[in-house]
Amino acid sequence: MTAPTTSINTVIPDQKKVGMVSLGCPKALVDSERILTRLRADGYAMSPDYAGADVVLVNTCGFLDSAKEESLAAIGEAIVENGRVIVTGCMGEEADAIRAAHPQVLAITGAHQYEQVVEAVHTHAPPSQGPFVDLIPQPAGLKQRSDSPDNYVKLTPRHYSYLKISEGCNHSCAFCIIPQLRGKLASRRVDAVLREAEKLVAAGTRELLVISQDTSAYGVDIRHEEREWKGRAVRAHMTDLARELSQLRTPDGEQPWVRLHYVYPYPHVDAVIPLMAEGLLTPYLDIPFQHASPKVLKAMKRPANEAKVLERLKSWREICPEIAIRSSFVVGFPGETEDDFRYLLDWLEEAQLDRVGAFRFEPVEGAQANILPDPVPEAVKEERYARIMEVTERISAAKLAAKVGKVIPVIIDEVGEPDEDGDVGATGRSQADAPEIDGAVYLRNVPASLRPGDLATVVIEDADAHDLYGVIDSAQ
Repeated sequence: MTAPTTSINTVIPDQKKVGMVSLGCPKALVDSERILTRLRADGYAMSPDYAGADVVLVNTCGFLDSAKEESLAAIGEAIVENGRVIVTGCMGEEADAIRAAHPQVLAITGAHQYEQVVEAVHTHAPPSQGPFVDLIPQPAGLKQRSDSPDNYVKLTPRHYSYLKISEGCNHSCAFCIIPQLRGKLASRRVDAVLREAEKLVAAGTRELLVISQDTSAYGVDIRHEEREWKGRAVRAHMTDLARELSQLRTPDGEQPWVRLHYVYPYPHVDAVIPLMAEGLLTPYLDIPFQHASPKVLKAMKRPANEAKVLERLKSWREICPEIAIRSSFVVGFPGETEDDFRYLLDWLEEAQLDRVGAFRFEPVEGAQANILPDPVPEAVKEERYARIMEVTERISAAKLAAKVGKVIPVIIDEVGEPDEDGDVGATGRSQADAPEIDGAVYLRNVPASLRPGDLATVVIEDADAHDLYGVIDSAQ
């Protein structure tokens, strides 16, 4: 189970406890944080295990069939271990399938239906707050995540936070059902986003990870409306938001890392590259290319100007040589031929992306791709998956090897215990590494004073296909 990193110190008689299992993407993790924040405001405590929970929430993922299977397994485990289970999240849209597998489930709600989840918890585990507790002012809860971070339940470590700027998506990709699960693009007010970011940084966040379904489209649905922020008008637009986030400072005056995820390569993305070159944004872009073959991209209903993308990648690297580009690709999409796949491999050789994830195509109930002709046999998918991973690992290994001997900034995620010789190791990430999805930097013999969230200057001593190894620069 995912346990919140904050706790309630006030002892309330017969206080009900809620457990949470959070599956899927970072956007779903933010939903889990919002739900738990509201429940804590309503007098509930958080349970780190099944045994201590009066009710368990399972926030599901429904993007792929394999994710649905994982969600059903997690629901089943929660039922066995606890018995009182409420389901929410993307797979909540398939209530009949959930109840067919697990009829014992108490209630089911869909993605980001916060109020319905809270109502279900109130129904099946009514808060026993004790006398006089209702007279105590409670936090406002879910309406804005920008409430005081002291009242906010975080499921990530203190030093990094996900900043969700919008919900939903306006694309109609053939392999995806996100618009059906989460609706069309719905952007948050820019002043609300900036207020939340400011409070998170004030509370100890050293790295902000900007997330949405389509970060580049932020504000399109509200016509890039302007809001006043710090005495000036700011548009709800990715470039304006990035520029404002670059002005944030921690309580000790340091500039937090600001990392952009789910960035579609629209023309205006070019405007954020100079900010990275100036050190105002983390030099990192997460761009979901999905494929390179024009034929496959057309079948996917995605932009297919791959030649221009290569030109832009070259231009971005000329402006900001340190920029790291991560992406994901689907192999075995219906109709993908060997020529299409070779085209993708050749494109990757030229693009030289820093971080790459690959996925075998899976039919998703309700997706347009399911009716496309010429499905790729499973054995061919596996063979192509192995080939693309071999190419991308080789590229990654060469890029990381080039960093040996360099001095780079690293954010510390974890500090170990002393070994038999008294040496302490630590794990961190470079600016090219997002948490949980990219590589790590492993440090030896770090000072005992080092803490998670610290920024260290590190000399890289070694590398493999995914990770770096080094020591803190003695000169810092």
